[in-house]
Amino acid sequence: MIRRIRLTKANDLKKFMEMATMSSYSIGVHTEKNQIADAKSVLGLMALDYDKPLIVVTDDEDFLKRLDPWAVDDE
Repeated sequence: MIRRIRLTKANDLKKFMEMATMSSYSIGVHTEKNQIADAKSVLGLMALDYDKPLIVVTDDEDFLKRLDPWAVDDE
């Protein structure tokens, strides 16, 4: 399952990663430029381009629901 989100503040990224680390599922974060990171990796997340929405990929439905504050419609 996927969800498109936009993280605009450093605090958003911190909250996102804290939520991801609490999940027992694997969570991948993809950019439109084919960058891929583990949502539980500080270094991986720091390397991503945040100019465009991110695509979050996971089987954790509860985690995807908690992303509502950052959800974006398809552009």
